[in-house]
Amino acid sequence: MVTKFSDAQNIDIFKDEREGRLREVGNQAVWSLSSCKPGFGVDQLTDESNDTYWQSDGPQPHTVSIQFRRKTTVKDICLYADYKADESYTPNRLSIRAGNHFNDLCDIEQVELCEPSGWVCIPLKDSHDKPIRTFMIQIAVLSNHQNGRDTHIRRIKIRSPVNYGDVPYTNSSSSSFKNLMYTVR
Repeated sequence: MVTKFSDAQNIDIFKDEREGRLREVGNQAVWSLSSCKPGFGVDQLTDESNDTYWQSDGPQPHTVSIQFRRKTTVKDICLYADYKADESYTPNRLSIRAGNHFNDLCDIEQVELCEPSGWVCIPLKDSHDKPIRTFMIQIAVLSNHQNGRDTHIRRIKIRSPVNYGDVPYTNSSSSSFKNLMYTVR
């Protein structure tokens, strides 16, 4: 089933992070790209700027692979695309795949973007409607707007629920809570 996003979602993706419900886990992974133009690679994709971007360089599908050292819970993937700036370089159809390694990736979500301009958040859920647990995620750009060949993605965020077992972790500065966390580990 293909999920369609007609425009960028009008949401503040940083709200859940500020409130301590979600956290960015992309920095805990190893990122690799199917191809890139020099100076337009992983560093530009994962920096904090919407003005820089990854630009692929080769045949489709273009892929971004994110591999974690341990099995990680992932609630959603947020990507920033800008049709007004990138036109035919803007992704149109995406496939989100997950698995233990490159050889067992399965499609878990197909997404169609219609002229996105901003953040698009793609929820990743298992058959029990819970966030997925995986070692690896791959984002495959299957096609671009206006039949473009190479692609631009400006930012990607991989987000995980913030909890410690069944106890939610709050951004509390109370020393007793911090001591509990350090003692348990």
